[in-house]
Amino acid sequence: MRTSWSIRFVRTRRGTSSMDTTSLVSDVVAFNSRFNMESFLSSIRSFMKKIPDHRPKDLDRLIRPKCVVLSYPVQFPDIRSLLPEHKLRCLCRSAETPQSDHRIVTSPTDQQHTSWFGEVPDQPPSDPRSAPTAGQDPECLDQVKPLHIVWPHRWEHDKNPELFFSTLIKLKEKQLDFKLSVLGETFTDVPEIFSCSQILLQSNILNWGFLSSKDQYLKVLCEADVVVSTARHEFFGVAMLEAVHCGCFPLCPKALVYPEIFPDQYLYSTPEQLCKRLQELCKRPDLARRHVVMVDTSLYSWSSLKSQFQSLLAAEGP
Repeated sequence: MRTSWSIRFVRTRRGTSSMDTTSLVSDVVAFNSRFNMESFLSSIRSFMKKIPDHRPKDLDRLIRPKCVVLSYPVQFPDIRSLLPEHKLRCLCRSAETPQSDHRIVTSPTDQQHTSWFGEVPDQPPSDPRSAPTAGQDPECLDQVKPLHIVWPHRWEHDKNPELFFSTLIKLKEKQLDFKLSVLGETFTDVPEIFSCSQILLQSNILNWGFLSSKDQYLKVLCEADVVVSTARHEFFGVAMLEAVHCGCFPLCPKALVYPEIFPDQYLYSTPEQLCKRLQELCKRPDLARRHVVMVDTSLYSWSSLKSQFQSLLAAEGP
């Protein structure tokens, strides 16, 4: 008779050998995304070939039936008091718009063209020198104020900061106006690209480095317009979801875990696509500011996932 119920929560492929054996004897193996699960299962055979002796066969086939995908539960704070006026307007639109129909809200009299943003008003970029004065429509500010780009990731090579900074330098060379916040945790060995890029992008920088206060961090996310991921390795991506919760327009690689969470319009396949999309946003920051992102972050909140964790942990097993 079984006397215990064993659950294995898998986050990365590090220590694959021990994961293989513990997953084999566990009753349930939980992953925080389908990409995480498939990455683990597909790596077992190649890893086992490196072992000199005792190579059990078909471990992936034996483990797969035990696997479940259970998203990482995020504690999303109430950030309404931190949101600028244009994001509060989008929040109201979001409440009025069905989740399946989130899009940029435009006037029916606008002449429109189709872009990767969907149907958008075909207006020429405004001249920043003609800034609106007090008493003018606050939506005019959506166009005049420079685009604010945020990169809130660990300062390590697996987050591919080289691609991010090379893209921004290209935008700067094109004389496009934008502001920049580079957040995230640093460790002993910081890639050299950060210090070099800080010098080259100094005039664009609003925030640089780790913010020890969660409130400060959330405030910057609420003030930003676009959040970018250039990751080479990502099994879930809490930082991206937090930024979307704070009203940022996401741009992510069309790879890793991102296609599970983000619709195609927020994904790029090549560095050239990333640069093109940021270039369009720099010219038309209102495209990001007036957009209601088609990602329901509440699906990844602890309040939504709590019952699933409770059911899994309360199970008595076979």
